Amino acid sequence: MGYSEQDIAKMQKLTRADLFSLEEYAQRRPEFRQQVMAHKQRRVIALGPYATLHFEDRLTMHYQVQEMLRAERIFESAEIEAELATYNPLVPDGHNWKATLMLEYADPVQRSAALSQLVGIEHKVWIQIADCEPVFGVADEDLQRSTAEKTSAVHFLRFELTEPMIEALRGGGNLALGIDHPHYHVMIEVAEDVRRTLLADLYC
Repeated sequence: MGYSEQDIAKMQKLTRADLFSLEEYAQRRPEFRQQVMAHKQRRVIALGPYATLHFEDRLTMHYQVQEMLRAERIFESAEIEAELATYNPLVPDGHNWKATLMLEYADPVQRSAALSQLVGIEHKVWIQIADCEPVFGVADEDLQRSTAEKTSAVHFLRFELTEPMIEALRGGGNLALGIDHPHYHVMIEVAEDVRRTLLADLYC
């Protein structure tokens, strides 16, 4: 299948030429942040009361890089390139979804206990399209974020999809997400507006 220019643009990794300088970002940030927050509304899915999947794309990663540069006051070329190298792998490739898994507990004591119970949860997150086989996310390809004693509150996942799965989704197939962990079990069917948003990320 051929890619349109729009598809190619969405898949391209960020470069320094795409970024605003610190001064320019300070001026643009309120409007840019508002744009990104609206964009994210149909890309964030709650999986039960404590887990959330944030489906990333080029725009969300652009925002993340700009925020990191702003927070750390980074302007040196090598440090900017290091931030790009960290976040570019989360730009999807047209045949997969990439997502940030966040485990959120307001109470520190509850959070510590939960993260000790949920070791390995990052390998138990799955998606299923129509009646295709479930796909479990490939977790934390950059570095290990869990130990034998506790998991991290943040993980990065890649869901690799086959052509029949993508075609089933294009044909109107439903999309389900879930977590199958002994201490955290949930399954939801994705709302239609979110399903359409995620479908637009797939070009293969």
